[in-house]
Amino acid sequence: MFYFSKSKYCDFKQCPKIPWLKKYKPEECVVDEETQARFAAGNEVGDLAMGLFGEYVEVTSYKPDGSLDLERMKELTKQCLAEGREIICEASFGHQGLYCAVDILKKNGDGYDIYEVKSSASPDKHVYIVDTSFQKYVLEKCGVRVKNVYLVTIDTSYVFDGVLDLQKYFKITEVTPLVEEELADVEKSLKEAEKVMASAKEPTIDLSMACNKPYPCAFFGYCTRDLPSPSVFGLYDLAFKKKLALYQRGICGFEDVLKDGSELNELRRRQVEYALEDKGAHIDKKGIEEFLQTLTYPLYFLDFESVQPVIPQYVGTKPYQQIPVQYSLHILREPNGTLEHREFLGRSEEDPRRALAERLVSDIPDDVCVLVYNKGFECGRIKELAAIFPDLSEHLLKIEENIKDLLVPFQKGYYYIRAMGGSFSIKSVLPALFPDDPELDYHKLEGVHNGSEAKELFPKLKNMPAEQRAKAEHDLLKYCALDTFAMVKVYETLTRSV
Repeated sequence: MFYFSKSKYCDFKQCPKIPWLKKYKPEECVVDEETQARFAAGNEVGDLAMGLFGEYVEVTSYKPDGSLDLERMKELTKQCLAEGREIICEASFGHQGLYCAVDILKKNGDGYDIYEVKSSASPDKHVYIVDTSFQKYVLEKCGVRVKNVYLVTIDTSYVFDGVLDLQKYFKITEVTPLVEEELADVEKSLKEAEKVMASAKEPTIDLSMACNKPYPCAFFGYCTRDLPSPSVFGLYDLAFKKKLALYQRGICGFEDVLKDGSELNELRRRQVEYALEDKGAHIDKKGIEEFLQTLTYPLYFLDFESVQPVIPQYVGTKPYQQIPVQYSLHILREPNGTLEHREFLGRSEEDPRRALAERLVSDIPDDVCVLVYNKGFECGRIKELAAIFPDLSEHLLKIEENIKDLLVPFQKGYYYIRAMGGSFSIKSVLPALFPDDPELDYHKLEGVHNGSEAKELFPKLKNMPAEQRAKAEHDLLKYCALDTFAMVKVYETLTRSV
């Protein structure tokens, strides 16, 4: 029997290959950390939105093995409808193998309204029109009259005052006319999907913008497996649309890219040439020297870690606002001097920003050179701290004024080696410069190996037993410390190159 859920339908409308691959080749699916974080945020916001209209009934049910009990959910939904319940969350419906769960189903006279909840401020509306049109189709096949359809998104201008106001936190937009328009296409699409899913033969579909919209596809690696490596899609700092245009002209590998030359600026040309022939290190001594001359001792190497709660936790903050929660600071007072280290980690049960700002102005004088990697982030957080703490503002802004960016000599192409692969992030530059140094290997850290893991771990600290919390805090500090120690090592490499 043909079985299709609304998620599979949305996948099919993005690209028919996606649900086919999920069924026949699920092992090829690669879900990155950003996607996992987006799923987690979606679940968190979905749970919160249930209370948007007051008292509700949730029909979510689980089997003993922890998986969703869809049959039970459908039965409970029928009961709720028969009882005339006003608000049903996760209302579940099935019709001839089609299945959907509605985030919020709200009674409206002799019918119901659909509310689709998204953990985004400005979602790709077309994607969610496809989603809700499928829901409306299934509900109406089940005999439920759907009157209106709404998107529930997050208002990122909302400022938390200590008590979460759902009416202000969420923004509701009616999309009924757009859903009605899309609804005409649902039956035709389902017939096409049934044919695709019934065939053991992989659909022949070429790469398109669907590979990167609304998010990078989890099967992109699989679908590009036969391209030369590296391929046109690995070009540095080039929009996906332009990469795709090259590919569609038959320009796939770096040899093709070099021969064509149409999208090669100086940095991309160097990336391509060095990938095709290892020329050792490209070192622009004059450029590096000019950059180093902008620095003065003592040097303060600084790195922040932050969290970005979708539901604001601290008074005066907004949804998705970057909240600095810890920093690492390595200090080099003179060339070849002894390296000093200072660090700070806030407490997750309270707003850490005041304590962090106070420690920062204590640790960093207002007249020293501060080195960061990709200064936009640290500068932005320091300016925000200065805005909310006027008594510390002058010192904080002096720190910000004295920040220099260690990314610059790499981003400007002063130093390049093949192993960087066209990327200039610290996570690419460091292993390229120090491929065999265990002291600089993030994989050897315990517990926290990257920024995503740090973001996920920090909010959990407040609920941990003392021993587990101490271990987690140790892991967070070790990770952040490696970031600034890595910057010191990169800096020393630059100084040796001139």
